[in-house]
Amino acid sequence: MKRVVATGTFDILHPGHLYYLEESRKLGDELHVIVARDGNVRHKPKPIVPEEQRLQMIAALKPVDHARLGDPHDMFLPIEEIDPAIITLGFNQHFSEEKLAEALRARGLNAEVVRIPGYRNALASSSQIVDRILKTRPIPDR
Repeated sequence: MKRVVATGTFDILHPGHLYYLEESRKLGDELHVIVARDGNVRHKPKPIVPEEQRLQMIAALKPVDHARLGDPHDMFLPIEEIDPAIITLGFNQHFSEEKLAEALRARGLNAEVVRIPGYRNALASSSQIVDRILKTRPIPDR
């Protein structure tokens, strides 16, 4: 059985997330998704949607076989437990494929790292959705 791991924050689900997961699923027999914990998101604004709710939404998607929250202290721990053949990265995830592959090998993991290309759509990122909400739904004076 060829396991694939996809990771991400998955804040405010949109078609880009679904595309990433569908493309990841095509690479193997089983797709495991690791949803970032609220406290581990440091490279962008904190998620709007709480981690348990983001996990629930990801687990309900058709391409996803298994979903779990990441470890609060060690991002490699869930990957060690799953032991995937492939780890996918979204087009805008900040990891370097080469550095991630090196870090995996240092932990005794031989997973291939594959970057999934971007999805082109008007609203294919959570930040675009937030920007559109702020532009089209101004906060009324209180």
